[in-house]
Amino acid sequence: MRVAVVQMDLAWEDVSENHRRAKRLAGDSAARGARLAIFPEMFSTGFSMAADRIAQPEGGASETFLRETARELGIWMLASVPEAGRPRPRNVALLVSPGGVVTRYAKIHPFTFGGEDRHYAPGERVVTAAVEDLRVTPLICYDLRFPEPFRLAAGETDLFAVIANWPDSRREHWRALLRARAIENQAYVIGVNRAGEGGGLSYAGDSAVIDPMGETLAEAGPGEAVLVCDVDAKIVTAMRARFPALQDVRPESYRR
Repeated sequence: MRVAVVQMDLAWEDVSENHRRAKRLAGDSAARGARLAIFPEMFSTGFSMAADRIAQPEGGASETFLRETARELGIWMLASVPEAGRPRPRNVALLVSPGGVVTRYAKIHPFTFGGEDRHYAPGERVVTAAVEDLRVTPLICYDLRFPEPFRLAAGETDLFAVIANWPDSRREHWRALLRARAIENQAYVIGVNRAGEGGGLSYAGDSAVIDPMGETLAEAGPGEAVLVCDVDAKIVTAMRARFPALQDVRPESYRR
């Protein structure tokens, strides 16, 4: 499957402008043969803590935009939005096919260092969905620092899609952890970060496609970019058969 990594420069809390930019970049992705286009975390607003002001209800404007764009272009799209809910809104990744929303993933690990936990409620489960012949598990930004959800889903996953607003002050952590998650789970890992500045932070981009051996197949620089890369589920299967490390996982022994 050809996958587009859409590294956007997000307009701070400007939903209509971000929809305009995303539409252009999604069109570019489709024109280059992508079947799945992956966008950064909170693609329509930036990583804003004004949750009560920017959160949209399920089926709101950004979800509608994703559904309509996916249908018009005939591609799959993955992006996160601030979604209203109780007791607090949630940071929710939507995986959308040309026929509509396929699955929703709420970010399990709010970024407490930045106060996200005070404004957004955590999700409760990892989800995996089939995107045509590719099994995809979406995760969001700070989730990358926690190996547990990756390991939980590894056996049923060909591609981990990590969408993020990861600041450039910790860019080496981003790059190292993407490779580590690919190597330890013998799966593709795609990290899609934002570019530019927002909310007082700078973002270096560094979106990347990592193969199951930990090799970087494609990597973006600091500005807005669309990377297009082929991802093959058969390579994941062959890698795991040739070097079956996942068969040696012993969760019953990982206790003090």
